[in-house]
Amino acid sequence: MHTPRDSRADLLPSFGQAGAAGDDELTLSICLRCRDGREDSNSGLEMRGGRRLAQAVAHVFPDSTAARHGIRLRGVNCMSNCKRSCTVALSAPGRFTYLFGDLDPTLHAGDVLSVAAAYAEAEAGYLPRPARPEVLRAGILGRIPPLGFAGDLVEPLSLAPRHSTHESDNP
Repeated sequence: MHTPRDSRADLLPSFGQAGAAGDDELTLSICLRCRDGREDSNSGLEMRGGRRLAQAVAHVFPDSTAARHGIRLRGVNCMSNCKRSCTVALSAPGRFTYLFGDLDPTLHAGDVLSVAAAYAEAEAGYLPRPARPEVLRAGILGRIPPLGFAGDLVEPLSLAPRHSTHESDNP
């Protein structure tokens, strides 16, 4: 008897709990659905570039500096960054969040783990351009300061609502 396959099972990361830690730890997220152009229209999810990047990273992860820093790996079923795949992100509470794309699953697993280790070592997770491997300098898609961050990168905006209290203020 054929049992229907749980479609969600196809989306789960194949690297399991590698580097798993609490949700409040340093996390490297890898989009599992990214296409890198090496798939054909009939390729299943297991053949997509994002999944292959995740597998390549997971393969070298145990012996990496990122693993020694306690980086948590997780697969994300879609990071909605299709035009700049393959995509990864670095995040942690109280630290900068980074989003990178334009990665090649056959070439950049080491670069991804290198930037993850640099992220773990950097104060507040701030990675100046020279601290990132070349591919992650060009492939940066976003850098979001942590909430509460006070520094030159953040400027408070105080936009008071415009309410008219006088008839003469209305045209």
